Amino acid sequence: MGTLFFLLVAFLLMSGRGHGADNLTFKGNLVAEACTLRPGDEALELNMEEVSSRELYSNSRTMGRRFEIHLEDCDTDTADSVTTTFSGVENMALPGLLALDAGSVANGIAIGLETPANQPLPLNVISDEQTLSDGNNVIAFNAYVRGEPQALADKSITAGVFSATSTFTLDYP
Repeated sequence: MGTLFFLLVAFLLMSGRGHGADNLTFKGNLVAEACTLRPGDEALELNMEEVSSRELYSNSRTMGRRFEIHLEDCDTDTADSVTTTFSGVENMALPGLLALDAGSVANGIAIGLETPANQPLPLNVISDEQTLSDGNNVIAFNAYVRGEPQALADKSITAGVFSATSTFTLDYP
């Protein structure tokens, strides 16, 4: 009788501690990516070099500076095209263009993005699809500096160092 009582008590104690309701759920989204991003391209930095306010007053913007995103080991059986979306804080005077980071000394300018064919690529807008081929691919874009309309009119662009930050997202439709 004593052994049976001990087993019954042990069973009751164990069942109270180890058999609770479901309280841990795992969720996710498994995706099939057609390409991998070349190491180092996950954090690109484009040096816009020196920009002359005189050039901005004359032309309102600079020439585009090319930058590239390198895709490796692409498999067109998974996807045969890619789109790119750039996101970031928009410049209030130039919607669709990137605002300067808070630590910038320069003022009255914004950063614009475009395709190599000089087609504007506003922030938060999905680019046209670019065809992929098997193996390595390069997606090219241009970045430029544009003067804000009021700063151009008032000739009030402030010279100094500047930076702007954007995030790019690649989608394989």
